[in-house]
Amino acid sequence: MKIKVNGEVRELNEGSTLHDIIHELGLEERVMAAALNMQIVKQESWNTAILNDNDTVELLDFVGGG
Repeated sequence: MKIKVNGEVRELNEGSTLHDIIHELGLEERVMAAALNMQIVKQESWNTAILNDNDTVELLDFVGGG
């Protein structure tokens, strides 16, 4: 199945979760917030948030600065 992650189309296996894509991208330590189809998904729900074909995922990290 195809999903869009931060504007880039990616191919995933059926039944993949939000956590699976975060892990696949090596972003476990960086992602602070995630949205699935414009809905914020709490971190404790990433393992159960099943992705579907044509979903849109936004992964955000926060950068400090001045």
